[in-house]
Amino acid sequence: MAQATRPGLLVAGGAIAIASAVGIGRFIYTPILPSMIEGLRLTEGEAGLIASANYVGYLAAALAATSRRMPGSPRAWMLSSLALSAVTTGLMFFAQSLATLLVLRLIGGAASAFVFLLTSVIVMQRLIDARRGELSGAHFVGIGAGICVSALIAWSAEAVGGDWRLMWLLGGAVSLAGFLAVASLVPAVNASAQASAPAKQDPRVLSIWPLVIAYTLFGFGYVITATFIVAIVRAAPDLRTIEPFIWLAVGLAAIPSIPFWSRLGRRFGVLQIFAAACVVEAVGVALSVVSQSALALFLSAAALGGTFVGITALGLTAAHQLASGDPRRSLALMTAAFGLGQAVGPVTAGYGFDLTGSFFLPSMVAVAALLVAAVIASRLSRLR
Repeated sequence: MAQATRPGLLVAGGAIAIASAVGIGRFIYTPILPSMIEGLRLTEGEAGLIASANYVGYLAAALAATSRRMPGSPRAWMLSSLALSAVTTGLMFFAQSLATLLVLRLIGGAASAFVFLLTSVIVMQRLIDARRGELSGAHFVGIGAGICVSALIAWSAEAVGGDWRLMWLLGGAVSLAGFLAVASLVPAVNASAQASAPAKQDPRVLSIWPLVIAYTLFGFGYVITATFIVAIVRAAPDLRTIEPFIWLAVGLAAIPSIPFWSRLGRRFGVLQIFAAACVVEAVGVALSVVSQSALALFLSAAALGGTFVGITALGLTAAHQLASGDPRRSLALMTAAFGLGQAVGPVTAGYGFDLTGSFFLPSMVAVAALLVAAVIASRLSRLR
């Protein structure tokens, strides 16, 4: 039976969905990766390939979501994808071959994209309908919260003597619990309430494509550090003691980033703040490879966590402002662009490491990508 929208519970459900499918389903790979490399004797190139498989799945699902018509309700798709994300995460416990790892992460990436996109559409639209649009970005805190949980899962499993397989199994169990919570907190609505009037074409709106390009570069620029920062720490014997805390620092910094950057965006303009956040993130990416000090790596983690979730939200907000028509298609196009950048980044960095013995060169390419994204966004802001 359909229920009335309760904004607080809806935001909580959206945050848990994104925490489960993205914060855990996608990003738990980062704290587990060093143990997987040791346990399975993976090269950095193979590790990057596994990460990229997840992002290829993410890209494919985002492209599929641009279809004008998807059968069934968005909520049903979101819940099914959330369950699939939990199952594929848990099944990593059994994976031993590279092919199995690639397939599971590919499917998991597709599931996480559907959850991220459809949760955002459902939550934002229902909040707008309930005249609580000011809360429409609050559910993105789930990314940071999920990253924190993924760090604690990896640390807890290692503390009891478990290996990388137990980490994946625990991640799947926690994600499944998240699915049950979301099913309760995000209720069904009447079919008539699901349909919203199509937006009218505004001839004054600028092309969205420069923003799509900037968002692609952002996806490439952040994901190399987001994938390998824990592996970078483990590779330095003097820094092994801070390894459990680096990924936790990323998650803690991500939690307040949405209100921080959104407030600045409302005051100074979304695109200008998008550009500024990309510059801050570029500094953080550079810090991860230019210094082997604990301080530099913690600053890198804080800069990464404190910007990438905020930039994600700013980019989607800017897309809504620039584009007209079905909001799901605009969000899907941006999500696909993001997925493209993410798919290229890890495999480039992994095989770059195999060739050079360092993440320095691919990370500097990522810095350049972030700076170009900042220039594009700033230029687009002046055109508006």
